[in-house]
Amino acid sequence: MNLLISVLLLLVLLAVLLYREVSLRGGSIAMAVAWILLGFFSPALIHPLLVIPFVLVLVVLNVAPLRMAIISKPVYGLLAKTMPSMSDTEREALEAGSTWWEKDLFCGKPDWQTFSNISMPTLTADEQSFLDNEVQELCAMLDEWEIHHHLKDLPEDVWQYLRDKRFFGLIIPKEYGGLEFSPYAQSRVMSKIATRSITTAVTAMVPNSLGPGELLMKYGTDEQKTRWLPGLADGTELPCFGLTGPEAGSDAGSIPDSGIVCEGEHDGKTVLGLRLNFSKRWITLAPVATVVGLAFKLYDPDGLMGDKTKTDYGITCALIPADHPGIQIGRRHYPGSPFMNGPIMGEDVFIPLDWIIGGQDMAGKGWRMLIECLGAGRGISLPALATASGEMGYRMIGAFSRIRRQFNIEIGKFEGVQEATAEIAGLAYTLESQRHLVTKGLEDGIPAVMTAMAKYHATEMMRTLINHGMDVGGGRAIQLGPRNFMALPYQSIPIAITVEGANILTRSLMIFGQGAMRCHPYLFDELQTLTAEDKDEGLQQFDPLFFKHAGYTLSRGVRMGLLGITGARFSAVPDSASDFSRPWFRLLNRFSATLAVTSDVALAVLGGDLKRRELLSARLGDCHSQLLLASSILMYHAAQPSDRAQDAHAQYALTRAFHAAEEALFDFYRNFPARFISRLIQAVAFPTGRVVAPPSDDLIRELGDMIMEPTSVREIFGSYTYISEDPKDSTGRVEMTYRKLLEVDDAWQAFLKADSKGKLAGDNLDDKLASAASQGVIREQDITGLREYDAMRYDCLLTDAFEPEYFRTEAKKKDEAA
Repeated sequence: MNLLISVLLLLVLLAVLLYREVSLRGGSIAMAVAWILLGFFSPALIHPLLVIPFVLVLVVLNVAPLRMAIISKPVYGLLAKTMPSMSDTEREALEAGSTWWEKDLFCGKPDWQTFSNISMPTLTADEQSFLDNEVQELCAMLDEWEIHHHLKDLPEDVWQYLRDKRFFGLIIPKEYGGLEFSPYAQSRVMSKIATRSITTAVTAMVPNSLGPGELLMKYGTDEQKTRWLPGLADGTELPCFGLTGPEAGSDAGSIPDSGIVCEGEHDGKTVLGLRLNFSKRWITLAPVATVVGLAFKLYDPDGLMGDKTKTDYGITCALIPADHPGIQIGRRHYPGSPFMNGPIMGEDVFIPLDWIIGGQDMAGKGWRMLIECLGAGRGISLPALATASGEMGYRMIGAFSRIRRQFNIEIGKFEGVQEATAEIAGLAYTLESQRHLVTKGLEDGIPAVMTAMAKYHATEMMRTLINHGMDVGGGRAIQLGPRNFMALPYQSIPIAITVEGANILTRSLMIFGQGAMRCHPYLFDELQTLTAEDKDEGLQQFDPLFFKHAGYTLSRGVRMGLLGITGARFSAVPDSASDFSRPWFRLLNRFSATLAVTSDVALAVLGGDLKRRELLSARLGDCHSQLLLASSILMYHAAQPSDRAQDAHAQYALTRAFHAAEEALFDFYRNFPARFISRLIQAVAFPTGRVVAPPSDDLIRELGDMIMEPTSVREIFGSYTYISEDPKDSTGRVEMTYRKLLEVDDAWQAFLKADSKGKLAGDNLDDKLASAASQGVIREQDITGLREYDAMRYDCLLTDAFEPEYFRTEAKKKDEAA
């Protein structure tokens, strides 16, 4: 009995040491001391058959030459054979950018003090003024139907306003004439414009995203900054960036476009430069650009740049005036939305070397430049469009669901409709939460993994909620015309899904593939040692990393098991956690530990093959992403007014996120090829089975009702959007009708109830209103308001109808244009 107790105590000590991540040397000493002390309690514990193996293990683990010969060297050789090679572009992509809170979530033990120190992003006085004035005025100038279906372009006065008010210079420092706005302010500006016109938002966002401005600010020479940034800030220069082409879309690193170092004529002089040949497609703003950022592969076959041993420099970026001889630019693509987009081509275009962004020293460093700048754009631009769609969808579909009645009841009261509107509400809340966390992260660096998550999940949420909105709107949503408030955002969904990294590949290749390498505390460094040219030096570096990694994995395994058994009830949470948030923080602890162990086991079992098992790796990426979304929801909710509307929306959003994370893990376990291992992990992590059900029917009904009400959530979303008060406008018509309904709702409901019971006399509205007033169902003073509301209600339900001549005129315009 004493022996059993002693062994159990040793196992408990081992678990504690692993849980606390004690070092190998410190843990060995602690175990040895405990073994000796327990030997006095249980002499059988110091029997030679037990002591000798224990001592041998301690010696092997703590004597470096023995450890390396017996363990590290064989493991190093095995892994070196199984791990895939890493190309220079892959290495540059992994080294680009930074990590942030997503690393804590991946590593299985979130530091809640770090999380508590993350503050909500805020606007400066200048940024708020710009939103309240310049952005508001711009939105009032815009008519998306006219832009989309008639002009196929922005009106000239809008182009000029964008230039004059420096919308193209949001990111450019003030010293060069820009506005120097924060990532959060940029997002707020773009999303507010997008609530009015996605075409205009895309036009404004491109110069502030992946483009010459950001590349020049980060990498340009002083001369280049002085030459270009003032013009980019005031709009006299319009930029575009040529990256993708017929042969290179998502795999942008495979671009065939080339630049050969040679001598040529420039400004009447013979100078060292590049002869470029390129064919670019799908380049936003290209048809109107005055300056082109260009990505190409640089070759120096004759060693003219000074290094005779280096001929292939790799991807390089240059900045070229659009009217430079040899550049073919101006034609347009038509992606279904009329923002400027088109091809750029060039044959034997000669440019001087100092047109390389950053000068000759930055030759061959373009891929890393692009990865970092694309990472920033992914976290701001497209998520801003998605957030705008969420908040306008919330307000418009919520209002329409209350205005529209069928079977003598608001359509928003039908549970089938509420299933859709509740998800619209939850996704809109999630999108705004994500915006706050991601833009805050971008203030501290460029967390490339987090921004990839943001782009993918934001645009997928946009797709879901707009599709729901189309379903709820029915015929009102599908009939095109200036009255339609849903169709044009719906048509733009494929663009958001595709650009800045196609969603399929972002999910299946980037989020976990890049996330595991960047977020894991040891994996990337281990891989570097495995691919080292000097294998002896690589082994020396690998040995300590490997044992730290092993201790990390065992520690997370113990943590996962303890959290699984206890339901994480006793795990640490932020000091500021409320009664509402505390259980969710504990779930984050549990799922984070489970993700860490599952990822490590997958990497150990599959090795380099996991890179090709995209279905498996994508599920781990989904889990990681949902934990980031849950973190953002908790942070955002804590900063909002404390009321039931906020709690209900956060509860739905958190339930949806954790349920999705859990389903991703269970799908992973079910499909993992080493079935015994996956079942073991699942049993330890989830000993009682699944722990998060999808949102309940009661919660769905509650949110389905709330989206139709003037709650704090609706009010806050309204502060982020442009709200037209014009009853002839597509969104203004719905908004003003909804406001009128709120004014007269009590009387309206009483009137409808009496009418449905046949208590009112008359064959028309006026007669019935008079009858209701005479019976005391409504007051005399209610009649005018109810009559006004009924007229507004009917007008709000109408769709556009065109004279036949309209279509003949449009067809004639197209023929003339062709």
